Amino acid sequence: MTKIKLFRISYWMGAVFDALVIIPMLSPEVAGAVFGIPNFNPGNDYAMRIAASLMAGWTFLLLWADREPLERKGVLLLTVFPVLSGLILAGIFAVQSGLITPGNMLPAWIMQALLLVLFSFSYKNGKMGPP
Repeated sequence: MTKIKLFRISYWMGAVFDALVIIPMLSPEVAGAVFGIPNFNPGNDYAMRIAASLMAGWTFLLLWADREPLERKGVLLLTVFPVLSGLILAGIFAVQSGLITPGNMLPAWIMQALLLVLFSFSYKNGKMGPP
């Protein structure tokens, strides 16, 4: 597999995941169903809308990086830290505080871990040799 193809897979997987995450951010009903929280009401729709707009911005940033995959590989590193690392830590906090059960958080953690490994591998692989 070429480096460019690996980068493009990384960018698109991240963009699709981000786009899917926007849905529960904009709909408390969907968030409650996804995370197993009956009658979920975040109590601060304003903060959820801000988070959704930032997630949408990152989605478009990943798609922008896909246009020049090698030249914009730094976007992958920024996505690993602080973005994915922060999301994983926020999930840990949500579980420790009792808001979400580990079982309901597990699918998100698995996807985040897969993206973290894929992005890290792509970034490291992209530093060596020709495309």
